[in-house]
Amino acid sequence: MGIFRRPRESSAETPPAISEFWDWWAQARPTIEASLAASGAEPEESGGPVPGEGLSAEAIEELSRRVHKIHADLQWEIGGADRTPSLTVTGAGDPELRGLAERWFRAAPTGAAAGGWTFHPSRQADLEMLSQDLVLGDHEFDLEYVRLGMRADTDRARVHITAYHPDFLFVSEEQQVAVALHVLDWALGEDDVARWIGDVGIATETPIDSLPPSMLSAVVEQVAEPFGEPAWLTGEGRTPRGHPARLGARFPLHRQDYPLCDLHVAITVPYANSNPDRLPVEPSAGALRAFEKKLTKLGDRAVLAVRETGDGLRVFHLYADPDSGVIGELDQLAAGWSEGKAKVASTADPGWKALAPYQP
Repeated sequence: MGIFRRPRESSAETPPAISEFWDWWAQARPTIEASLAASGAEPEESGGPVPGEGLSAEAIEELSRRVHKIHADLQWEIGGADRTPSLTVTGAGDPELRGLAERWFRAAPTGAAAGGWTFHPSRQADLEMLSQDLVLGDHEFDLEYVRLGMRADTDRARVHITAYHPDFLFVSEEQQVAVALHVLDWALGEDDVARWIGDVGIATETPIDSLPPSMLSAVVEQVAEPFGEPAWLTGEGRTPRGHPARLGARFPLHRQDYPLCDLHVAITVPYANSNPDRLPVEPSAGALRAFEKKLTKLGDRAVLAVRETGDGLRVFHLYADPDSGVIGELDQLAAGWSEGKAKVASTADPGWKALAPYQP
């Protein structure tokens, strides 16, 4: 069981570069639209190596510079469907960047100020792209030939993938993986890939019972259906002092459902009434349940992920939006605990790394 000291609270305030980006975008949008019109083509989804096909070299360079000023590892692409242009800024599946992309998205102009554009903080599903050609380096892949082996893992709430294309025999491993990841993003959307896709492998022969990528969403729906309501996994172990410990972990819990919750918060609560194993009994057990119920009513500002119990202490692990004011509420809640001094500790963890040991 981890007992946390209270560090200086971390904050994920919106970086000035995001505000600067949108100030620049308002001025640059007519130039970008003119560049796209001059190319003689509508904006295209650019899941390939060129993240803005149709734009001038100057526009690509400046847009890249503005996005990379927010974070060097963010990616962008301009797309269009039904003549509605879109701009996506994404962390490309990196959970540590998901919150930053979301903050960029939430600062975007809306209504008339958007000028007919739509904005996305992650790559969106686009089944039409699965019937197109994908050019990577010097090779052109006809995506009509992609087949996916799909293995449902109900214990982990994941679908494991084996991707096949006949041209995989002739290209590098890097290109094979790139094709698979592009296909998955177009089949499901980037966030659902992160939620539900497990291991991704490559095959140079057609997997048994493989299906076209367009069928992936139906398989994922079947795996996801039992997890429509929050559930908890429970387990038992030992504390560092050798006493029994109990563990509860919310499962599945997806980073993408709480994109602004970049802050790991641990609330350590002592309880006064315990059995010989130092586990809680009434009335402390009831008080702990009431405390937890309050933690579950914080909406999307904070989510309770794990609880650890033993040696006279319960530690609640949450992920919180540091800019929502919820930390002050958690401090007040802890201050009102009547069975000893409760402690609140927080640290920045945008990748939710502290949660990894508790996942199946």
